[in-house]
Amino acid sequence: MLWDYEQPVAIRFGNGRVREIKDVAADLGLTEGGLLVTSDHFVHDGTAARLVKESDGALAEVFSAFSPNPDVTEVDAAAAIIREKHLRFVVAMGGGSAMDLAKAAASIALTNDSIADYHGTGKPMPLDHLPLIAVPTTAGTGSEVTCVSVLTNRALGKKAPIVSDGFFPSVAIIDPELTYSVPPHVTASCGMDVLSQAIEGYWSKGHQPICDACAIHAAPLVFKYLPIAVAEPDNAEARQKMCEASVIAGLAFTLPKTTSSHACSFPLTNIHGIPHGEACGLTLDWFARINADAQHGRVQEFARAIGFDDVDAMADAIHDLKVKTGLRTGLKDLQLTESQIDDLVRISRHPNLYNNPVEITDDMLRDMYEHLAATD
Repeated sequence: MLWDYEQPVAIRFGNGRVREIKDVAADLGLTEGGLLVTSDHFVHDGTAARLVKESDGALAEVFSAFSPNPDVTEVDAAAAIIREKHLRFVVAMGGGSAMDLAKAAASIALTNDSIADYHGTGKPMPLDHLPLIAVPTTAGTGSEVTCVSVLTNRALGKKAPIVSDGFFPSVAIIDPELTYSVPPHVTASCGMDVLSQAIEGYWSKGHQPICDACAIHAAPLVFKYLPIAVAEPDNAEARQKMCEASVIAGLAFTLPKTTSSHACSFPLTNIHGIPHGEACGLTLDWFARINADAQHGRVQEFARAIGFDDVDAMADAIHDLKVKTGLRTGLKDLQLTESQIDDLVRISRHPNLYNNPVEITDDMLRDMYEHLAATD
């Protein structure tokens, strides 16, 4: 077995560490010319203005004009500001959307191109990029330690990831206190994304020992602490442990890549508006049963390593976790037509699907979607 491991992101973890942005930037030799990419929520509640003030001039501009699934045009708009203002670094504070946009903008700003030229085209991204400091406010995407940016091109009806080593942040600051205000359903959806990343990273065809160890660490934290974080938003231990699970799950899947559940999540989100993590979790227990005996028993070993008797028990626990946290377990409410199921099958043939340890056929996808279409 041949494998390589590299993780270029410096990680700072702990309550209150968002106040270290200025110091982190200074350590990178950056005392001015920063762009803060964050959501309207943090602009309206005053958090963005406070961070700009506390930066003592390091942060010069704020960009918040982007949607929950950032569009290529929004990336280009951020990049235009970077060029126009001659900015020198980027701070991304938010969930996956802020991270995705900031990663792409920090790279494409050093060219005269549109990010659309690289979105789903196979054209490799230039590796030059501005330094990026990532500050997640959800325990979900793991994007603060990955080289992936998931973008949408609404004009073409396309959502797809771009992978580039230039997208790795220089530093990730994980401050669990920033997650306290996340609503319960968003907490649940993001947490299910964490679980999907850990499990899929483990069974991916690209699995390797260091990422396996991260997956085994992260997954049990989600089973234990996600229901608590959803029910008790101010529970400090649950929020901290979910942030721990999120960053370590990010390390678990970055190199092996995600597989079947993530592949199927894209049409579920793009066509039917199901939040990303909830869409991943919708099929995770189904694919667990399909993959149960793959890789000479590795998946069974994973289930036992995280405290279950076997994969069937783990799959049951995934289903129960969705019920406990108010996430959907079926698609019956959408009243899917045969044509819509055909579309889900067709669009699920995303490149991530081919990372799955068991070959997934169209008939297998159709069986799954027909089952979900009949399930509440």
